[in-house]
Amino acid sequence: MTSQPRLLTVNIVARLHPGYFHETAIDKRPVDGPAELTATGLAGDRQVDRHHGGADRAVYAYAAEDAAWWETELGRTVPSGLFGENLRTQDLDVSGAIIGEKWRIGTVLLEVRMPRTPCQNLSVRIGIDNFHLRFNSTGRVGAMLKVREPGLVRAGDLITVVDRPRHGVRVCDLAAGPDATGMRRLLDSGIPLAVTVRAKAHRIVRRQALDQSARHPPATPARESRSTAPVNARP
Repeated sequence: MTSQPRLLTVNIVARLHPGYFHETAIDKRPVDGPAELTATGLAGDRQVDRHHGGADRAVYAYAAEDAAWWETELGRTVPSGLFGENLRTQDLDVSGAIIGEKWRIGTVLLEVRMPRTPCQNLSVRIGIDNFHLRFNSTGRVGAMLKVREPGLVRAGDLITVVDRPRHGVRVCDLAAGPDATGMRRLLDSGIPLAVTVRAKAHRIVRRQALDQSARHPPATPARESRSTAPVNARP
């Protein structure tokens, strides 16, 4: 019997740290009690620049199962918040979630919008050069969420997947190398997509069309032969 997914911790920024280009709010730590979740994220949390946060990236979720995988890979513990996540979940395939999937947690309704795109600040945080590239290549990146209905969340809340689109494109697919077939399904699904996700899907579909055109150029029609005899030539 599959266990009911639940929320292990709710994490907000503890303090700012020097980052690769500027200060970063990646240092998240668990908080006790209920936490207010609004359209812009958790109360008390921070995003330092425009590349972090916004409605489509209001909340970052990461699965305990992916964290355990990294513990084996890195030979160290990966406590809640180490990767900068706001929500650490259990028994929920966050990186395998379908784009557009909706979760009910506490009184909040969240929608899976896109994968986390890790930057150099993650490498600084972990202390491994270019770790953010390695992190992304695995597809175990976690999900950026939009707050469809604000409310309160707290550690221990059960998580219910209330809607799962049928296009089949997962968070990890977008992170680790989506194919044109999946992107076409995503675009044809009719679900509202984040601007960056829609642009990426269109770009990949167009690239495939151009590649196919280059491999199979249209045949050049045969030119009609012309007589070389003078028009007024006599037999």
